[in-house]
Amino acid sequence: MLMLSNIYWLGVKELRSFLHDYVLLGLVIYAFSLAVTAQSQSNSQEVRNASVAVVDEDHSALSRQIASGFLPPYFKKPQYIEERDIDRLMNLGRFTFVIDIPPYFERDVRAGRSPTLQLLVDATAMVQAGLGSGYASQIIDDEVNRFISRSEPLAQPPVNLAIRVAFNPNVTTGWFTSVMGIINNVTMLAIILAGAAVVREREHGTMDHLLVMPLTPFEIALAKVWANGLIIAVAAGLSLEFVVQGLLHIPINGSVPLFMVGVCLYLFFSTSIGIFLATVARTMPQLGLLYMLVAMPMNILSGSNTPLDSQPAWLRTVMQASPSTHFVSFAQAILYRGAGFYEVWPRFLAVALIASLFLGLAVLRFRKVAEQST
Repeated sequence: MLMLSNIYWLGVKELRSFLHDYVLLGLVIYAFSLAVTAQSQSNSQEVRNASVAVVDEDHSALSRQIASGFLPPYFKKPQYIEERDIDRLMNLGRFTFVIDIPPYFERDVRAGRSPTLQLLVDATAMVQAGLGSGYASQIIDDEVNRFISRSEPLAQPPVNLAIRVAFNPNVTTGWFTSVMGIINNVTMLAIILAGAAVVREREHGTMDHLLVMPLTPFEIALAKVWANGLIIAVAAGLSLEFVVQGLLHIPINGSVPLFMVGVCLYLFFSTSIGIFLATVARTMPQLGLLYMLVAMPMNILSGSNTPLDSQPAWLRTVMQASPSTHFVSFAQAILYRGAGFYEVWPRFLAVALIASLFLGLAVLRFRKVAEQST
């Protein structure tokens, strides 16, 4: 009971220190509010307001129909330009797509000669170029087929493809990036807050005061784990409720309480990593550099940015040892696909086991550093 009391009151001290550190307080508020909003609205992976120019050398009803097929919100209203201006305007980045309709295009289509229509794409805008070229090709084919069908019937395709998009019917990037932003910020801030708590004690000289008190390094480390973990858990829950669902109106399919249980398990790992790095670093700049070497690869390779299946097989195997991979997996399963505890408990168990291992390593390292200080 004495040990639990010590851990509790040391954690309360950590909470008070955090509330008086306005820089870290502001960082947490920003990361779970404005940063999540900006990430969901700016990191778009779909075609939106792509600029289109049309070189109409045919001046026919079909060429005008093709130009009228490019509509918002995917494309801006097409602008007509001359052929001699194509290279100059594309070099200036004025247009992402340029459609060059040759002379006698409608006449050749009616005659069945399969004329060529040129679509120029500025691939420096990678997302819009990759997806938009497919959209543009589909629009042009549809308009040409619609034009031909007015005069002669078209053969029906032998197979009709019915597409059903699950969990994100409109394939909106913000539905994915907002939640993944919260998940990445949980890792980032848990490591920074826990590590900063240890470094701050050392820089202010209060670590020596703690070590001469009847406290064990285990109690000191565990107090920092639960206090900083509580801060991140509360911030993540509020962000999910008021920012993602309230402000951005993004639906959550699964159980938020079940997700928060997983967050708490994961926070034991990430705060332990922060304490471990703080025992290696002597100053906050050193802690920041160590964070970049450890946490950023974990976030990038965890599956929150790109699917694990797109990574090499050996790298996927290595990343199974990282709790961040399991954290992203069960977070997506719960929040996007509505999975229950029965589906995600193996991921929960993997996170708990690896977190316990890293917590033990962090405490051992913290005890060793504390013994050297005394």
